[in-house]
Amino acid sequence: MTALAPLPVFAPLLLLAVAALSLFAPGRRPGSLPRLAELAALGALGLAAGGLLQLVWGGPVTLGFGSGAALVAVRLDAVSASLALLVSCVGWIVVRYSRTYLDGETREGHFHGLMLATLAAVVILVQAGSLLVVVVCFLAVGLALRRLLLFYPERAEAQRAAAKFSLVWGAGDVALILASALIAFSLGTGSIAALNAAAAGGLPAAAQLGVALLVLAAALKTAAFPLHGWLTEVMEAPTPVSALLHAGIINSGGVLLIALSGLVQASPGAMAALVMIGGLTALFGASVMLTQSAVKTALAWSTIAQMGFMLLQCGLGLWTLALLHIVAHSLYKAHAFLSSGGAVRQVALVRRPGPVAVPGFAAVAKAFLLALLLFAAVAGAFAWLAAPKSPQSLALGVILILGVAYLVAQGLADAAPRALTLRTAAASLTAAVAYFTFQLIASMVWGESLPEPPAAGPLEWALIVLALFSFGVVAVAQALFPLWAHHPAAAGLRVHLANGLYLNTVLDRLTGGFRLSRTP
Repeated sequence: MTALAPLPVFAPLLLLAVAALSLFAPGRRPGSLPRLAELAALGALGLAAGGLLQLVWGGPVTLGFGSGAALVAVRLDAVSASLALLVSCVGWIVVRYSRTYLDGETREGHFHGLMLATLAAVVILVQAGSLLVVVVCFLAVGLALRRLLLFYPERAEAQRAAAKFSLVWGAGDVALILASALIAFSLGTGSIAALNAAAAGGLPAAAQLGVALLVLAAALKTAAFPLHGWLTEVMEAPTPVSALLHAGIINSGGVLLIALSGLVQASPGAMAALVMIGGLTALFGASVMLTQSAVKTALAWSTIAQMGFMLLQCGLGLWTLALLHIVAHSLYKAHAFLSSGGAVRQVALVRRPGPVAVPGFAAVAKAFLLALLLFAAVAGAFAWLAAPKSPQSLALGVILILGVAYLVAQGLADAAPRALTLRTAAASLTAAVAYFTFQLIASMVWGESLPEPPAAGPLEWALIVLALFSFGVVAVAQALFPLWAHHPAAAGLRVHLANGLYLNTVLDRLTGGFRLSRTP
């Protein structure tokens, strides 16, 4: 412990101080509150940046009081400093956007207060050094986000989305509380650092059960299959809420797993569950996303797929890549939601001549072979220049390159112009080089703070083969889709996928959502 407090700890205090002003000006055009909210968010970003400098200059810092399960602690290390900077940056952008977007709304001041309070809870969460702080922050985020989802309380759709969110998020809170109690009391501490260190010596039965509940909590909070439906309906809230949720809050399950990565990796069953849940969610979300016509709904399904892929990375033990995925997804998704209106207008003005080339079976086979050969060559070069790669990281790279192979297949079609062929081949090569380059950077930044992937035993190899086979089948089917897209069975499948295989309808019935939507 040290008396020197991490600078990012003061960011939530600044945000909450300005949020409290909304109590005195909750209505339309609340004076200087919107500008103060933006300045508070900018100040939080400055403190997060200062924390990064503090880490570089003085090393990791932990501040806390209490002991055992009642320990209250925050930490400053490479992981928490990066996430605090990320959350503060996205938060400032969203709050700045809200000034214009919410101008003139009836409850404008109330909205700014809720946004700052939610942002403060997330900033504390990513710095949590103990399980007690993690639990309290998750509870606070859930309460604040529910209020934001009900910003238009008269809308039946908003009520339904908030009800389903509360059900799933609340179930995740219950799982997290039980997991924290089992882990803290069985291992004798609530310190995240101490728990990760203790896991190296093996886990007692109670802690094993706690880790299983921890994985369940993370899956629920990342909108994993099959309880993903609430995430596709939160667009009933104002766009800044969607941006903050999809770019920040939805990552909290991944942040939880990464913070306790040493503990999670000590349970092979938990890792296997993450691979299967994450892989299924990624494949399902990506398939449904391709059938959506509304841009925000497509973005929501994209988030589901991305969160599934992030869980898959955690299950494979690729913790640094999972953290890199969170950073990249947050920045991309915040921009995507806030710029969605302009993007729709630009697409409407573009002349769409139709598909340039439809690849046949031979073109698809050559495309996948070429993409894999390029990947193997790049992987060999990086292994020779840097260090050998784990089987898990190579498998993940193959999954990524399979997606690029779809573009290569179009470039190899008989009707494709030479320029398209060259561009698609270059895209495959660029993707492979970028993957290993960013992997090296992530390892340099966070490698010392996170565990290495586990040695590949029979279970790990079985999971790798399962993931490669599943993603490979879907990638080939997608590449060949133009050949059978006009078949009646394909049209029927598209309808079913567009409705998410009706799983959200089941959740609606369980929560009384249909009755709620008919309420006048």
